[in-house]
Amino acid sequence: MSAGDEEGGLRIRPPSSLNVKKVYSESAEELQSPEALRSNAMSPDLRQDFNMMEQRKRVTQILQSPDFKDELECMVKEQCSKGSNSSGLLGHIAHLIISNTLSNTGVYSPSSEYRLSLTLYTFPLKIILNDLCGVEWFSCSKAERQGRCKLACLYRLLDLYGNAHFPITYITLRINKEQDHILILPKGLSFSEATAASLVKVNLIGEVVDQGATALPVDVLGFKPHSAVYSARPDAKCVIHTYTPTTAAVSSMKCGILPISHEALLLGEVSYFSYHGDLANEQEKMELQKALGPTAKVLVLRNQGLLTFGETIEEAFHYLYHSHQACEIQVSALLCAGGVDNLCVLDRASLKTAPTKKPSGQMPDGQIRWRVGEAEFESLMRMLDNLGYRTGYTFKQEKIAGSNHCQIKMCFRIFL
Repeated sequence: MSAGDEEGGLRIRPPSSLNVKKVYSESAEELQSPEALRSNAMSPDLRQDFNMMEQRKRVTQILQSPDFKDELECMVKEQCSKGSNSSGLLGHIAHLIISNTLSNTGVYSPSSEYRLSLTLYTFPLKIILNDLCGVEWFSCSKAERQGRCKLACLYRLLDLYGNAHFPITYITLRINKEQDHILILPKGLSFSEATAASLVKVNLIGEVVDQGATALPVDVLGFKPHSAVYSARPDAKCVIHTYTPTTAAVSSMKCGILPISHEALLLGEVSYFSYHGDLANEQEKMELQKALGPTAKVLVLRNQGLLTFGETIEEAFHYLYHSHQACEIQVSALLCAGGVDNLCVLDRASLKTAPTKKPSGQMPDGQIRWRVGEAEFESLMRMLDNLGYRTGYTFKQEKIAGSNHCQIKMCFRIFL
């Protein structure tokens, strides 16, 4: 430093390294601590087991905390008094456990990731689909009550299968052939929100007869193809319009659904119609009805997915399920084969499939007369009941022993 600088009051000092040395010394002391040395000496498997023991200890402390128990009890009572579904309750419980864990484990650190697994036994998930309670539903006929429950269950099934699609795809059910009253989900509700009471009853032209439990409107545009089918086919009781990536892909192929799989053969006769998203006039409606024919149960809407229908909800779902399977197989086969010419197309006339007609004659004692798709659909209803859905479904076969006891395991992934 020059004398001039010192006389002028400027004092230039080199940066001090005391802070750096202090931090370094603290880090060195931590690395040399007995706990750090013991942790570094552990094998990876042993260290993972040790971390899991610490996690379980931490979770046990949270669950045994009196404050946590009091808060959980208040939350359950509040949800029960409101009548809320338990999916929201489980979300609140998850949030409560996560927040308590975060508050007891300190600062967020991405480097210390672990999974908190919480197993809740004897805490059944209850989602009531059969919510037809109250004075307003006393006049509802038994057939309509059962139809509402079945249709709500079918909406939930398609949601679980990942077949829900918001724009103008619906499932409808004709509950009164004399008056042509039809049930449909109102516009604005997703498939995962369908319940028996939320369904709207309409007539053939889409006019509301019974609004149900909501004030939401009916999608008249989406209802038009259903109305056309019901008008042309008296045997149709349930109509399903589906639009998934695979069904949309096959509906855009000139070849249509090829008979290259067992599932495709189960569909029987398949009809095709060039649908443009709306039946704007009576002429287009008549063309759709003409393309439908008198016996087909599957109608492919060009570039718009497909329609399946049946004399029962179970039969309509039967054709829907196998249509999806056939389309998935066809899309995969075309990707692998590189074209239709490289596929082995089956001859429908030379192959025998399982009968799809209604059974006739006497049944042996103890055996049940099943219609098309009923046995499989009933098994899916047992699945929903086991998952906690209150389906209200009337079973032909007694429930399998132990199938109605459900233990729900919930895993919450937390990054701490």
